[in-house]
Amino acid sequence: MTPWEAAAVFAAGIAAGGINVVVGSGSLITFPTLLAVGIPPITANIANNVGLVPGSLTGVLGYRSELSGQRDRLVRLGVASVVGALIGGVLLLRLPESAFQVIVPVLIAVACVLVVFQPQINRWLMRRRENAHPHGGPVLWAAVLAAGAYGGYFGAAQGVVLIGLLGAFLDEDLQRVNAAKNMLVLLVNGAAAVLFTVVAHVDWAAAGLVALGSMVGGYLGARVGRRLPAPVLRGIVVCVGVLAIVKLLTE
Repeated sequence: MTPWEAAAVFAAGIAAGGINVVVGSGSLITFPTLLAVGIPPITANIANNVGLVPGSLTGVLGYRSELSGQRDRLVRLGVASVVGALIGGVLLLRLPESAFQVIVPVLIAVACVLVVFQPQINRWLMRRRENAHPHGGPVLWAAVLAAGAYGGYFGAAQGVVLIGLLGAFLDEDLQRVNAAKNMLVLLVNGAAAVLFTVVAHVDWAAAGLVALGSMVGGYLGARVGRRLPAPVLRGIVVCVGVLAIVKLLTE
């Protein structure tokens, strides 16, 4: 990469790190940037995944107060995320890049609908169940597993999908849901990154630039995101989700 190309990848990492912490879909910035500087798609996807791990960690640290009291829940859902990520990573290495081309926009659209109607869905679920499951129950576990597989395969908008799922199944405010989402995304990206490091080729120069940028962006995103009112955060989630759908359908 030329110095200008390296600067572009670093800047994309900053933007992606901030967006991932607040909403998700940061890969829709870094992945096209890596392609634009001449990195092959699979290599770019792997470098992007590995590079965004430090930004996810920074975001989790920024939201640590909102994670209080969620340990048992995140242990359960974290297992689903890790298993799903490994499945998705294997699929990335074995299947053609277009394998999820049809289902990905559908998943994002469903997630946006869940985010918009989260308060109404929560009230309906509470009326239908005498005792709300504190961890979301087996349906949420299976859905998080599927989201982890998606995240291990590509990862763009996995944060939008997770916010929609967690917000619909858990009786929590959106900031605590967002904190849980950040932890699960960290587990997905981290598990997939370990897999890729062991069995695949990693462009460490590209991954390093994304990592440095995502750490800065993750820190800034956590500072901004924790101060956003729930309706504003919900609106950002939907806007980014719609943009992700448009981006994926027009490629």
